[in-house]
Amino acid sequence: MSQFMPQSSRYSDEKVEGLLSDLVSVLEKNHTPVDLSLMVLGNMVTNLLNTSVPPAQRKMIAESFANALLSSVKEDKSH
Repeated sequence: MSQFMPQSSRYSDEKVEGLLSDLVSVLEKNHTPVDLSLMVLGNMVTNLLNTSVPPAQRKMIAESFANALLSSVKEDKSH
């Protein structure tokens, strides 16, 4: 699962991959289409930022998150 967003973290790869696996399982169990998955995950990120990050830091963290997401997206033409 290392093809996902790059991480520079105090958390182990096992912890990150375990949580990722759990989230993917929930989406797959509910047969969630890609657009709905992205909407729900985006709303989750927004909620985390708005409820757990001080207002003065939200924009900087959101931009950092968006940049990490953009850098992890492959630009090849295949799915």
